[in-house]
Amino acid sequence: MKILAVLGGLALVALIVITQSLYVVDITEQVIITRFGNPQSVTSNPGLYLKAPFVDTVLRFDRRVLRIDAPAVSMPDIEKQNMTIDSYARYRIVDPLQFFKTLQTENTARTRLGDIVTSSLRDEIARSTRTEIIGAERVLDEYDVPVIDDDGLPIIEPSESRTHLLENVFKATEKRVEDGKFGVKIIDVRMKRADFSDRVQDSIYNRMRAERNRIATRFRAEGEEEDLKIRAQANKQREIILAEAERIGNAVRGRGEAEAIRILADALNQDPEFFAFRRSLESYQKFMNERTTVILSSDADVFKFLQEPPGHSKSADRKLVV
Repeated sequence: MKILAVLGGLALVALIVITQSLYVVDITEQVIITRFGNPQSVTSNPGLYLKAPFVDTVLRFDRRVLRIDAPAVSMPDIEKQNMTIDSYARYRIVDPLQFFKTLQTENTARTRLGDIVTSSLRDEIARSTRTEIIGAERVLDEYDVPVIDDDGLPIIEPSESRTHLLENVFKATEKRVEDGKFGVKIIDVRMKRADFSDRVQDSIYNRMRAERNRIATRFRAEGEEEDLKIRAQANKQREIILAEAERIGNAVRGRGEAEAIRILADALNQDPEFFAFRRSLESYQKFMNERTTVILSSDADVFKFLQEPPGHSKSADRKLVV
């Protein structure tokens, strides 16, 4: 039993020693072996490696592209107007030994490199205008008047100014990192956003509001002008149509009256007494109704046909009486 216990103890110690003697390097890592805090070797190739147990320490560093998110900082532009700039940078550890000597950890690297990026960006912002920082500008016509799109908004196009600004920031950051000998390589520097101060934002919003109001007023004026044109054209067409209708109506009415006169004339020629009788009836209808009281002589022309209808003679009455 004692022998088994001793063998078991030896196996356990051997296992611990082997575990402490082996380490694995991943394809995304690069490793520094330190002994009592002093670097001994650097391993960048993936695989299984040996080290002195208990005295050697494995420090792992990422060999992929790493990102630094610099804090948003208020920076003055060339016009002394503050802008809140939020930026980031990407870097890669190219010399892990130098990185360990100068920065030691990735957290320290983020802080130191973030300060360098912010400082380089601040210097470049102080030499740039707001238009250059934003990287967009209005499209102007040949008279330097902003070009408006179909929605009545100014056309904005990206400019190369922001690209040049970031290139200058990248070069300045790269130079400072190389001078610092941090063992890293800066890949690029970018701005996530550039915001104006509250006072400047209010001014911009007021200008945008005034611009929208001006465009709306112009559209309303154009609409009213077009409305007047359409109404004038419609009134003109209406007058033309009414005049033409009146002309045609007068012509038709004239022909009808002429035809009526002709028919009446023919009737008068055929039977003058009947025509006189009809005219008398029309005159009775005009001036007599239920409330009319007229006192006339019995031999008045009005009663002529009542006393003696057309085509009726006294001799005929006598014959009829007989």
